[in-house]
Amino acid sequence: MGEGKKFIVKTQRGMESVAANYISEVLPDANVWASPMGYSGLIIVESSAEDALDKILQIPEVERVIPVIVETEANLEKIAESAEKLAGFIGENETYAVKTKRRGKHDFSSIDVNRVLGAKIKELTNADVNLSWPDKVVQVEIIGDRAYISVIPGDEFRKYTPDKIDARKLFSKLTLVQMPYWGDYKACRLFGEKIGRAAQAFEVKELIIAPKEKMDAYELMEFIRGVKVGQESRYQIQRDAYPWKVEKVPVTVWDLYQVVRDKRRKKRLLIITDPKGPTLAEVKDKLARDLHYAKEVVVFIGSREGIPKGLFRFADYVVDLAPYMTFATEHGIPAALVSLWEVYEEFLRKEE
Repeated sequence: MGEGKKFIVKTQRGMESVAANYISEVLPDANVWASPMGYSGLIIVESSAEDALDKILQIPEVERVIPVIVETEANLEKIAESAEKLAGFIGENETYAVKTKRRGKHDFSSIDVNRVLGAKIKELTNADVNLSWPDKVVQVEIIGDRAYISVIPGDEFRKYTPDKIDARKLFSKLTLVQMPYWGDYKACRLFGEKIGRAAQAFEVKELIIAPKEKMDAYELMEFIRGVKVGQESRYQIQRDAYPWKVEKVPVTVWDLYQVVRDKRRKKRLLIITDPKGPTLAEVKDKLARDLHYAKEVVVFIGSREGIPKGLFRFADYVVDLAPYMTFATEHGIPAALVSLWEVYEEFLRKEE
């Protein structure tokens, strides 16, 4: 490749060739290498144009652009030496973290790179390491026998920032009471998978599968099997993606009416979603305060038919989430929990 500024461009897998073509159109002088060494979702661009970065970012297929500060051999000694050129981008009063993405076979790991390069930068800058909320991130992209290194703002990596309130404050004390789906075996299992996935996604305190009357044992069995499959698939994703330890949501079976009796006796906050109740906007202030002070919040979700009307008398709230609309069974959990979180978050921000 010729002289110029280099960029590591990232796209969705399979979109790198499309993006590379558009980059070549907007930067005719650029050298563009799509899928370097066969790695999909990557493009290496070299251009002498001053506005190269802005032009690349105008392409919708491009997800991220990392300007390369140092290109060197992919070995620990050479990567550590790059700290001399990187140190000037990190102030003494700033925090930093080293993050490495390694592609190919090497006699070192990504953790080795983070440790060696991080220590050298510490020596040169006296800046503090902060792995959670760094001001700057030293990004090391290793592709085969070459390493491309940059220093970028830390907020580009922050999914979980201090200004965001952790939704698990609410969901960790929330119990879902879900009426099971019944009918065709395949449908029971399919709906079970969706409900298991949704309950695990919100990391709730417990999922109670609650039939309201005698039902076919094999239909219930298929539904519960589906719940287990859906929960496991979501759990595996969470375990790989989250920086905290994730627990599987406990799943139990209990008669619907007995759940109401037990939770009411223990003075838990009971919420039923039904079109016959007031809208969320009408009750949100009082509801949010009750959500905050409740030891446990119990939310009842119907299936094919709503929660029996006789239980409404025992609920603290019967809420209409979307007037003139009825949610499908698989949408009950996400619709209810997202709505409750929005109300609760607004309350917390007012309290702050």
